[in-house]
Amino acid sequence: MIQRIQTVYLALALLTTGVLPFFFPLWTIAGKAFYFMQDQLYVVLLGLSATLSLLGILSYKKRQHQFVIGRLNIILNLILLGLFVYRSLNLSGGASAPEKGIGMFLPIVSIVLLVLANKAIKKDEDLVKSVDRLR
Repeated sequence: MIQRIQTVYLALALLTTGVLPFFFPLWTIAGKAFYFMQDQLYVVLLGLSATLSLLGILSYKKRQHQFVIGRLNIILNLILLGLFVYRSLNLSGGASAPEKGIGMFLPIVSIVLLVLANKAIKKDEDLVKSVDRLR
């Protein structure tokens, strides 16, 4: 059943990590925006996160598998957020201070959406288990 609420959450997480980083810069130094495409590590991590979200959507028949994929995606987004924070704290702005962009906070939005999706997956799994007990 692909029309469940966790599919919506996973699709929004896919949008957050797969599409929005192209439009929002991570930070700005001296008026020049830094996008995720300028660092290969960020490209790989955001691409992997978007791929895991898509894989979570497509594995709707296996709820346990979907739950594990969601957990892995949460861990990956926490690593990505840690890298963003580390890099932003070590930026050398020269005469002007670097400004943090909204792109740095996209992993936080993705984590929240993935937690909500995992909560809905767990709720579905508990419902199926309770119905199986009644048989």
